[in-house]
This record gives sequence, structure tokens and C-alpha cells, in this order.
Amino acid sequence: MKNKTIIITGGGTGGHLSIAKAFIDKFYSLNYKVIFIGSLKGQDRIWFEDNQKIYKKYFLNTTGVVNQNFFGKIKALSLILKAILQSANIIQKNRVSKIISVGGFSAAPASFAAILLKKDFYIHEQNSIMGKLNKITSKFAKEVFSSYDTNSKVKDYPINQEFFNYQRVKTEIKTIIFLGGSQGAVAINNFALKIAPKLIEKGIKIIHQTGKNDYKRVGEEYKKLNLKVDLFDFSTNIIEKISKADFAISRSGASTLWELVALGTPALFIPYPYAASNHQYYNALFLAKKDLAFIQTEKELNEEYFFDILSNINIKDISYKLTQTIDKNGIDKIVDIIIEKQ
Repeated sequence: MKNKTIIITGGGTGGHLSIAKAFIDKFYSLNYKVIFIGSLKGQDRIWFEDNQKIYKKYFLNTTGVVNQNFFGKIKALSLILKAILQSANIIQKNRVSKIISVGGFSAAPASFAAILLKKDFYIHEQNSIMGKLNKITSKFAKEVFSSYDTNSKVKDYPINQEFFNYQRVKTEIKTIIFLGGSQGAVAINNFALKIAPKLIEKGIKIIHQTGKNDYKRVGEEYKKLNLKVDLFDFSTNIIEKISKADFAISRSGASTLWELVALGTPALFIPYPYAASNHQYYNALFLAKKDLAFIQTEKELNEEYFFDILSNINIKDISYKLTQTIDKNGIDKIVDIIIEKQ
């Protein structure tokens, strides 16, 4: 009988961790013992410390290597080397033969341990521009799954299945949502305040996620404008919030982008300018090249361009095509391949 224990590794940020969660949920439903290896840094513990579907959890003392000075890099590498030995011990002790990386710095120890021990190793790359760790480890992977890579056996992004329950084809723009992510985006917040009066004048409702740090300021500005909007800093029921919108103005992190695709929600993407390798821009460009999205950088962002979109968009056509761009069974397809590769 095959060993039904599997390791999911990686994280640091919500984009990586949402994919990790999709794998955890799926393997748990298949009666696998899921081991998660992450880091003490980043958001890994916040996401998974209390997750009852995980058989064993390990949060190792690691940090990112990129954007560190010379001594910082040396320290980070020494921590990773120690964590590789810890990961190798976890793999051997639990007799694990398959390891899945979702990327991020916290995936490094278990990924390298899997390669050194010659275990079956798989990668899910969320972004259009592959991360540095994945570039190195992908040479040793049995499969690399990516929504942007033509060679990927599965291109459907694994997102929370609940988004598909709210999927609908939009026929007109009655509500717009501004999404800057959980941390918020000052550029998007300021743009929202700039165009809000005109949107309300047109009878368009506004939903606005500000992020915690900018919530008070933005709220006060809306009060000065005497405008009523659905304003929030963070919501545990974000799906319901986004599903009410017919159009989004948003960052283009991979998870948010594909969640909007699944909902059939057209968007103007304003990429986070400091994302590694400018990957948010290229995430959005992937859809823009198919005429399924709009992009402007923070420097380009202007009112005239946005209202030109509103005046000329064939929203029903774009919305329908978005719903056809992703299949809800993405995680099932990926897991089927991993399980079959004995």
C-alpha cells in the first residue's frame, strides 16, 4: 500500500498560501496525511497554525535572501542550510515520497531537501514571471504547473471553489470595487477618491477595500465629499464583497487576478510597482493581450482613460470570455497528475 503522506511547502504571502490551502484541502479530502513546512517569518503561521486538516506543521527559522545586504544574505543562507537538514529529517522520518512547492522563500528548505533526497518534486508557479527559487528548483521538478506557461499540463489556476458559486456574466456596470489587497494601496485609494463623485453622479455604487493603514484617512475623505460607499479595511467575507461588483480596479497579484476571472469580473489592473521582476504587470498583461483586461501603471493612471473604458467597454462579451478562461476543477486536475505519477 502506498504511503498517503504528502508535504506541501512554501508561503510567505497570501498568493502562495492560498494555493497551499487549495492543495491541503484537496489532499485532506482524499484522506492523505498532509504535512506543511513553512517559515516563522511571513504569514505562514497566521494561515495554518490552527488548521485542523494538517497532520503535522513545521515553521522553520528562515528568511528571504533577495533584497538583503551582503551580511543579511550570508545569515539567510545559513538559516536555509540548517532548515534543509531539518526538512530532510522530516521527509525521511515520515517516509514521504512526494513534495509540492508553492514558492516563496519558505519553500526553499523542503524543496532542496526533496531534490537532494531524489523525491518526486512538483511546483505550482502562481505568477507570469517565475520566482528566483522556482527558476533554480524547476530543473529538478517532475512537473511545473502554471496558468501562464503553454507547456503546463494544467493551466487552470487553483482558487477557492466558492468563487465559482458567485460566477455571473455582467451585463452593465452598476457597482465598482476598488481592491488594494489586505495591506491596501494608497495609489488606488487616492484614485478612488478622485473619481468617486463622478461615479456616484452616474448612479454607480462603490465598494472600497482600503487596507488597515489607510482606512481612517479614506473614510474621512469620503465624509468630506458627502458620499456613501461600502468602505472596509479587511473582510473575512471578501468573496461576497467582490461578487457584488460588475467591474474592479485592482492590484494584479495572481490570486486576486484569477479570482476576478472566475467571477467573470472585468478589471482595470494597477500593478504593484515593487513586485519582484514586476510580475504583477505581466500577470495583468497576460489578460490584456487577450482583450480581457485593462492595465495602467501608477504613473499612467488617469481619470480620462478610466471613464473612456466605462463608455466603450463591451462588458457582457468580456465577462463571458473571462468565465470561459478558467475551469473550476484546476486543483483536481493537478492533484490527479501528482497522484498518478508513482
